[in-house]
Amino acid sequence: MSFAETWRSWRVKVHDVLEVGGEAHPMGRVINAFLVVLILANGIAFAAETVNGLYDRYGPEFEAFNAFSVMVFTVEYVLRLWSSVEIPLLSRLPHWRARLKFALRPMMIIDLLAFLPWYLYPFIPIDLRALRLFRLFRLLKLLRYSPALQTMQRVLANEYRALLGALLVMMMLLLFASSIVYFLERDAQPDKFGSIPAAAWWGLATLTTIGYGDIVPITPWGRVFGGVVMLFGLGMFAVPIAILSAGFSQESARHEFVVTWSMVARVPLFATLDATEVAEVTKLLYTRLFQPGATIVSAGDPGGAMYFIGSGEATVRLVPGHPTKLHEGDFFGEMALLERRRHKHDVVADTLCRVYVLDGEGLARLSRRHPEIAQHIKVVAEERQKDNEKAARLRSKAARAGSSAKNKVGESDA
Repeated sequence: MSFAETWRSWRVKVHDVLEVGGEAHPMGRVINAFLVVLILANGIAFAAETVNGLYDRYGPEFEAFNAFSVMVFTVEYVLRLWSSVEIPLLSRLPHWRARLKFALRPMMIIDLLAFLPWYLYPFIPIDLRALRLFRLFRLLKLLRYSPALQTMQRVLANEYRALLGALLVMMMLLLFASSIVYFLERDAQPDKFGSIPAAAWWGLATLTTIGYGDIVPITPWGRVFGGVVMLFGLGMFAVPIAILSAGFSQESARHEFVVTWSMVARVPLFATLDATEVAEVTKLLYTRLFQPGATIVSAGDPGGAMYFIGSGEATVRLVPGHPTKLHEGDFFGEMALLERRRHKHDVVADTLCRVYVLDGEGLARLSRRHPEIAQHIKVVAEERQKDNEKAARLRSKAARAGSSAKNKVGESDA
């Protein structure tokens, strides 16, 4: 093997370990677990340094741990950047452009901010307290490793319009409450309700049902109105909670595991999409994990979705003795979904299989945004339909030939 091939082989392994994780390489789980523990330890150390006397006593140890963390995060960042040219969506670009495009991703910017200020401190006079504050960016690195945080991020992205609408209504309610209590209480308490902005503090504390008690209405009508505001607050500030709860419920129902950008990028069908488009596709997919020997699809099941093999292998049992092997990147179930019928064949996992599921609604959205992908799926479905019909004709012809030969043998015996 040449040096260039060996170099690329190592680069692929690094990409699989850091970007894809344990599904592609066994070391992925170990490295990810180590980085998560290191990030959490950095958060604890950041808080511990503010305890009086603790930093004075263990200052060198804190600084040594910080330097070690910076080295690890630097190596991680450089390796991610170096191996990014192996991402299918970026592999067609020149290496410098692919790495630049990858470096501008939000998570890579967070990774950079987690260690860059430490290197700049000797050259740029930065306040040490502000420099320590930048270490909080290391906690944001958990977004890369935590499916729960990724789910929260997706919920906020999906529900931001509803959340902004609820926030607008709450701001309007706060303004109305502050204005009315201002007119009711300004003469009785000019020092506390002397203006609408001053009264807004009472309105915010009351609407959120916190009620600090430092500012309270004392007039009869002011107290009556205060009770009404409390009731409105109970209802209005529960709206964002309900929105987020519904969003999490939908995500939990759709996603057994989180589909990441790197996972989708490995599917050949999506190789022509850019990074933004792949990010949109990840929102349409959810995943399921099947143990070896488990049935992914059974004959007779409703065809409500199509499936992509993310990792592992499976077998389509067309007829006894005529199996079809499926490998990483292959998809199936598209014919049943497009024709709105039940599956005709069993599909069984041969190894541990991670399967990406695209339901009918997701396929419709994908067709509107990327008609070329939908057209490719239809072409593959038509080709498979023709192959199945051809195979069925051959089996029928063979069966008739066997029956005819059997009849001739019977006549000869007679």
